[in-house]
Amino acid sequence: MSDNNEMNAKIITEFIGTFFLCLTICTAAAFGVAGDLAPFAIAGTLMVMIYAGGHISGAHYNPAVTISIWIRGACDKSDLIPYILSQMAAGAIAALVTANLIISGPMADEFTMHMFDPHSDQTIPILVSELLFTFALVYVILNVATSESTEGNGYYGAAIASVVLAGALTVGTISLASFNPAVTLSLSIAGKMAYADMWLHLAPQLLGGCAASYAFLYTDG
Repeated sequence: MSDNNEMNAKIITEFIGTFFLCLTICTAAAFGVAGDLAPFAIAGTLMVMIYAGGHISGAHYNPAVTISIWIRGACDKSDLIPYILSQMAAGAIAALVTANLIISGPMADEFTMHMFDPHSDQTIPILVSELLFTFALVYVILNVATSESTEGNGYYGAAIASVVLAGALTVGTISLASFNPAVTLSLSIAGKMAYADMWLHLAPQLLGGCAASYAFLYTDG
């Protein structure tokens, strides 16, 4: 496969995986179609997409993960921007598909979006929740999917998805349990979160991911 074809395959894979992750989150969680089972739907989608695309692109599906893997030294610099653009585009399109094609017509009356409206006293809990579980997510990814010590294992997808499941069940009602800038954008476009509140997710996600990279580099060496 030529370098251009290989890059195209990676970008398409990142788009597909991120799209279905965000589509599931918007439909199952933001619009409440899956009710209390939404975290399991999200984790299930993430797990199968990781197994489907891991051998092609590494199955990042998350800009914070891509940046962290690049810091760790397991992602080429030339992949960084294309991956992030593909992931963010997938999140945006997933939100539009959910709001305009899936939750439309009679369904729109059955499932109502409740806007996430954090008050000032919720700022710290939201920031801490997003930081800690993004850290946990990236730290697990680096250890199960990029470490030579665990190379070739068959549990990496289940381990990564389990972090998201645990995070959604633990802090979902506090921060929406995004842990992913593409998901944050998707939730904002879908109408779940105001654009002005996106920083409550983006800042701790990027900080938590970077911190996890340096923690991994220190402990894995």
